[in-house]
Amino acid sequence: MTATLVEETAPPPPAGLADRARRLRRRGRIVALLFALPALLLLGALVVYPVLFSVGRSFFDASGTRFVGGENYTEMFRDPATVKAVRNTAIWVVVAPALLTGLGLILAVLVEKVRWATAFKLLLFMPMAVSFLAAGIIFRLAYDEDPDKGVLNAAAVSVHDVFKDASAYPTARGREGQGLTLAADGSYRTGANASPGDSVTLPLVGVPPKDLPTGTRPAYQAAGRTAVPDELRGVVYLDFTPGGGGTPGEVDRRESGLPQMRVEAVRDGRTAATTTTASDGSFRFTGLDAGSYALRLPASNFAPPYDGISWLGPALVTPAIIGAYLWIWTGFSMVLIGAGLSTLPRDALEAARMDGANEWQIFRQITVPLLAPVLTVVFVTLVINVMKVFDLVYIIAPGPVQEDATVLATQMWLVSFGGGNNQGLGSALGVLLLLLVVPAMVFNVRRFRRSQR
Repeated sequence: MTATLVEETAPPPPAGLADRARRLRRRGRIVALLFALPALLLLGALVVYPVLFSVGRSFFDASGTRFVGGENYTEMFRDPATVKAVRNTAIWVVVAPALLTGLGLILAVLVEKVRWATAFKLLLFMPMAVSFLAAGIIFRLAYDEDPDKGVLNAAAVSVHDVFKDASAYPTARGREGQGLTLAADGSYRTGANASPGDSVTLPLVGVPPKDLPTGTRPAYQAAGRTAVPDELRGVVYLDFTPGGGGTPGEVDRRESGLPQMRVEAVRDGRTAATTTTASDGSFRFTGLDAGSYALRLPASNFAPPYDGISWLGPALVTPAIIGAYLWIWTGFSMVLIGAGLSTLPRDALEAARMDGANEWQIFRQITVPLLAPVLTVVFVTLVINVMKVFDLVYIIAPGPVQEDATVLATQMWLVSFGGGNNQGLGSALGVLLLLLVVPAMVFNVRRFRRSQR
């Protein structure tokens, strides 16, 4: 038996309905375009036009009247300041996003085990509410070299003084013409003319009486004591009589001894004995071999007080500014990674624990791989952000080290408006910065779209 198959097709819609559907679609596009038009106009005026204008301006000279082609781009890489800006930007791109992503991951994992997790997150996220201008001023003060102003140097000085005593006489100096000679290493010494059985006076000046240590006693009685034959003794004193009077080089009744002063007996260039002065400035050496000795006051007695670390010096200014940036953005990184952490399948974590995995193994082999998409987005977002950093560098870095801390954004501003007045070269720097940022932006957008699908 033969069967005939008849293909049935749906009848085409009436022409009127098709035209109506096309008109509705066209009207929908027009309405959507009208709603988007204000945003498109703003985008064109604030983004597209400045980009195109900067690209065109980069091919002209500083005055903008003479076409120079790619001269600005070649000049850009011949300028040492620009090369340093590129190097510093590379340091920012390598260091800051990696540290922030790592800190955010560690804090996000640890916060889950904290009882007051919400309060802790709020505390870490609060710096995001502070403007970069205010944060720059805060850290400019925190990094101040004066320990009385800069909190970091105040802490550094406190820790240093716990382990190493500071000199009590940083301004002291020997009385001229009274037998004390300043050596190249900053110490003071006498000639090799002192022997056991002698009594020596070592006069110093330059110490304000108000700065003398507590418990300081007059040196007059100590200077009047006679040395026994087998000891070499003396007194280190402040050769200054309050209110005037007194004889230089002689210990007067109202002149104070200098306690805690280190004294060395030197013979043939070698230190034979060391002692420290008493509260009246007296000292003595016993058990010395017969012969002549020189007395030396080491340079450590006159060392200036420890003032801390030069945070904003040429060597540390970039790490110091990166530290301020970490303070601001750590909360952002932690919150984003924490949001990704909350979506992880808890059954996988619990299964790993039941199989005997410890927390480090779970973190390394389960948590981090599952969080890889979130970590990548956070890292790339931070890379884009640090390429454009300007405020912190401009505010925190003092003028003398501005060039040591400069990045591409600050260099672009300095060349264009900060004294260089060369907007052609500044536009070339802006184009370079754009070319560096665009690949990271494209990568981030594509990854976001893949995650949406």
